[in-house]
Amino acid sequence: MPVAVVTDSTAYLPPELVRAHRLTVIPLTVVLNGAEGLEGVETSPEDATRVLSGRRVTVSTSRPAPEQFAQVYRQLLADGADGVVSVHLSAELSGTVEAARLAAAEVGDDRVTVVDSRSTGMGLGFPVLAAAAAAAQGADLSGVRQAALDAVDRTTIFFYVDTLEFLRRGGRINAAEALLGTALSVKPIMHMPDGSIVVRDKVRTASRGIARLVDLAVEAAGDADVDLAVHHLAAPQRADQLLAALTERLGGRLHDTYVTEAGAVIAAHAGPGLACVVLHRRP
Repeated sequence: MPVAVVTDSTAYLPPELVRAHRLTVIPLTVVLNGAEGLEGVETSPEDATRVLSGRRVTVSTSRPAPEQFAQVYRQLLADGADGVVSVHLSAELSGTVEAARLAAAEVGDDRVTVVDSRSTGMGLGFPVLAAAAAAAQGADLSGVRQAALDAVDRTTIFFYVDTLEFLRRGGRINAAEALLGTALSVKPIMHMPDGSIVVRDKVRTASRGIARLVDLAVEAAGDADVDLAVHHLAAPQRADQLLAALTERLGGRLHDTYVTEAGAVIAAHAGPGLACVVLHRRP
């Protein structure tokens, strides 16, 4: 068997891609007002949206245990995989990478290697797909890992949120940034230059936020041919606007496009109204 590729549920890859590339997806856990569930298995985006829209909200997320990763790695190797490349959401956002590395050390670093995507959503998904493509072409463990790392460097994520409050509650941004956004009633646009979430721009309205996302994505594309992913949370019209505008602006340089709703983990920290653009520059 070729090298197996493992990721986590925050990649939000379309199910058909997971099947086609024989990916293994390990879910994170979400706790919504005391009800615990595995993302994408027991807890849906609708569940998160419903809870987040209520008056009393307690939401938390947790990484998979190292034992879960170790069990998956051992099974893939027992099934005949030459090795395992495990690609996960940013270590600045979650302990998932740490758990995966602990498991890799237990199973054997010579057979399992872990990659920090420094992103989430399809910012994670595009490196996963690059790793899977390299594995399908017969690359060894080192080659598959390098394919993922190269894709990390070619992938850029921007996202708009209606409020910084959910990110503040989850500790994903500092209180000063959240206070500034609330005090000025601004609509923030975020990015992840080094794996952590940082305010990139501030606009006054949602419509300006969507327009600014388009401009930033086109700027990030440069002259390259690109693939595009759009995520949303309870805001399909925003996703449609983004896809239509970017399709027009990027023209023939735009190749593969994906539109998916963000899952419960990202929902817990971004809140309803999220609109996200992920741009992958082709080599």
